[in-house]
Amino acid sequence: MSEFNAVAGRNTDLAPKNEISSQTVAFSHYNNLSAQLPVDTNGQLVEGDIKAQATQIFKNIEAIVKSLDHVMSDVVRLSIFVKDIQDVDAIDEVFTTFFPTYMPARTVVAVDALPVEGALLQIDALITHGEGTIPNAPQAGDLIKLTNTTTNAPVDALASQTVAFSHYNNLSAQLPIDPKTGRLVIGGVKEQTRQALQNIKEILLSIDVPLDDIVKTTIFVKDLADMEVVNEVYTTFFPDSAIARAVAYMPARTVVEVADLQMGALVQIEAVVSHGDGTPPQAIEDRHGIVIWAENTDAAPVDALSTQTVAFSHYNHLSAQLPIDAKTGELVATDIKAQTTQSLSHIQSIVESIDHVLADVVKVNIYVTNMADMAIVDEVYATFFPGGVPARRVVGVSNLPKGALIQIDAVVGNAEGTPIK
Repeated sequence: MSEFNAVAGRNTDLAPKNEISSQTVAFSHYNNLSAQLPVDTNGQLVEGDIKAQATQIFKNIEAIVKSLDHVMSDVVRLSIFVKDIQDVDAIDEVFTTFFPTYMPARTVVAVDALPVEGALLQIDALITHGEGTIPNAPQAGDLIKLTNTTTNAPVDALASQTVAFSHYNNLSAQLPIDPKTGRLVIGGVKEQTRQALQNIKEILLSIDVPLDDIVKTTIFVKDLADMEVVNEVYTTFFPDSAIARAVAYMPARTVVEVADLQMGALVQIEAVVSHGDGTPPQAIEDRHGIVIWAENTDAAPVDALSTQTVAFSHYNHLSAQLPIDAKTGELVATDIKAQTTQSLSHIQSIVESIDHVLADVVKVNIYVTNMADMAIVDEVYATFFPGGVPARRVVGVSNLPKGALIQIDAVVGNAEGTPIK
């Protein structure tokens, strides 16, 4: 019997099924849920307003969570994608009925399109999985979540600033809010980017974690044209330490143009952070010596502002892959089929460069500029993932870097972990 964690895709008849993805994929100490839409088990859009749709989605998530013998308070992070940012207040009313006391980390953005016509929102979730996924060998099922709040960063009554479980901290996406005033920082995208990153830094300082322990960032911007300025500020925060500068360490990264952000912000930044000391009751002697492995391969595009894949403990986090030629940096073609093939080929090259296979992928996030292209995308996707195992999120955006039609990132299981090399 293998002593390694195994990828475990699961489905329940009590939530909508999709042949091309699993409702949830567990690996080690996390369950990765596919994005849930406001549809019933027959795939029919629920009747009613935003509250009715939000209720259906949370019921779908709850059904999946319960099918795993977990509860809603095991949710670590929620990612909420809405068509209209003004609907968030109504969503929050429903949200609090499912999370009356404990608040997970949260990301909220408005997007241009969702996979089902008439859907007003879509939500995916990350769930704890204390028992692990070593076949027939439950692990430390009594691991606990740790939440933390510091007044040096914005405090939100409906979200924890950071939720730690096992060897990861998951931060709520940070808006450029001044924690003292609760308002957007004065200035343009430069000042807003600096504030959002400073908020992340303050949260990490409050849990004695350095900025260079971040393994993945996702930057949501209102206008991709602002990314030159965002990057200028970004490089003043990364690398953050002498050790990180010596190896030019940069986290994995995804950049997404969104339709809108709360409070009219121009930028919002999400972070996934390593947590080497783990969460109790992991024994002290078992919690040290885990390191970050950052890897690039020439077989996929190399970016000075991100690492293709960053592994920590039992997960690899991949940067978003565009359909560009790895040597020239130019788009490979103008049609969606070729671009999807190229993006997924890059992911395959990165995964194989770290001695893994596509069957180790647990979650895929797809961003497309035309939701009507998804039939072709799915046709190509099925050739890379014929078993439909990874959990999945699909979001429609108005614009992607380099004018691409598609962008894809992924989370990959790392059964061997990351001990000191």
